[in-house]
Amino acid sequence: MSLSTHVLDAVQGRPAVGVPVRLDVARPDGWLPVARERTDADGRIRFAPDLLGGPHRLVFDTAAYFQAAGVEHYFYPEVAIAFTVTDPDAHHHVPLLLSPFAYSTYRGS
Repeated sequence: MSLSTHVLDAVQGRPAVGVPVRLDVARPDGWLPVARERTDADGRIRFAPDLLGGPHRLVFDTAAYFQAAGVEHYFYPEVAIAFTVTDPDAHHHVPLLLSPFAYSTYRGS
């Protein structure tokens, strides 16, 4: 399975550069972190781990991003997007459209 994300800053109208993102996989005793990356100059990350089917989660450290950008007021210090991998051979793309007081996501391709 390949997994990627793309974070866009809706207020600035450009990619969100340097957002810390953690990839977790669900285990019986809770979430296990398997990778940590930062978005590149285009706001993208392509995760390297080969993952199996089942629940996964991307956790975006939006507080770190907003603070680095000088944004004083924001509502979501973290965005966690949980999703289920049903086809481990397929590519999964999980974009995030971000602003200080809202966010949206969808299953991309």
